[in-house]
Amino acid sequence: MEKFEKIFTRAAKRHGGAKAVEASLSKPKSTAALRKLPDDRWLAGMTRAVFQAGFVWKIIENKWPGFEEAFDGFDPHRVAFYTDEKIGRLASDARIVRNGQKIVATRDNARLVVELAKEHGSAGAFFAGSKPEQFAGLLDILKKRGNRLSGASAQFFLRQMGVDSWILSPSVVAALVNAGVVDKAPTSRKAMEAVQAAFTQWRKESGRSLTEVSRVLAMSADG
Repeated sequence: MEKFEKIFTRAAKRHGGAKAVEASLSKPKSTAALRKLPDDRWLAGMTRAVFQAGFVWKIIENKWPGFEEAFDGFDPHRVAFYTDEKIGRLASDARIVRNGQKIVATRDNARLVVELAKEHGSAGAFFAGSKPEQFAGLLDILKKRGNRLSGASAQFFLRQMGVDSWILSPSVVAALVNAGVVDKAPTSRKAMEAVQAAFTQWRKESGRSLTEVSRVLAMSADG
C-alpha cells in the first residue's frame, strides 16, 4: 500500500505546495465538544444530511430556518412521536422541502437519537465515544439503525457535526484505487474493511485525523 508521505507529496504538487495543503485542512471536534452537543443538534444534523442527498444544498441552506420551525427545533422527543397526520401536514408545508419519505426518515431518526440517549446518556456521548479505527463500524450502525443514513449521507452528517471521519468522494475513491487499497468504489464489507485498515495505517504514519487524511487523499487525486 502506498505510504501517506507519498500521497501528501502528490497533493502538494497538485495544489501549490505543502503549506497550501496544510492551510486547507480542518480538524474534527474534540471529544468534549462532541459530548456537549445537545440531542436536538444531532437530529438536525441527520435531517440536513438526509435532505441534502440528491438535492441542491443551497436550497436546503436557504430553507433551514423553516426546517427548524416546522420540526419543532428538532426536539427528538417531540419528533419521535409525530403522528401520520402530522407527517401528512409536513408533506405540504412550504417551509421545508416536501419529500414525504425524508420527512418520515426524520421521525425515524428522532427515535434513533432518543434510543442513543437512553443507551449512552446522550447522543453526543455516543458519537464522542466512537473510535477512528472503528469508523466503518459507526457507519454500519447508522445504516442499520437509522433511516437514509447510509453511504455519503452518513459520512457528510458525521463530518458536518465534527466527528473524525472520512468522506468517500470520487476523488478519495480515486486516491484509494491509486494507492492499491481497492479497485473500485467500496461497497462490500470486505472492501470497507480494507478502507478502514488503510485509513488506520495512514493515521498511524502521519499522526493526523481521519478528517485530515481524507482531505489529503482528495487533494492528491483532484485538480
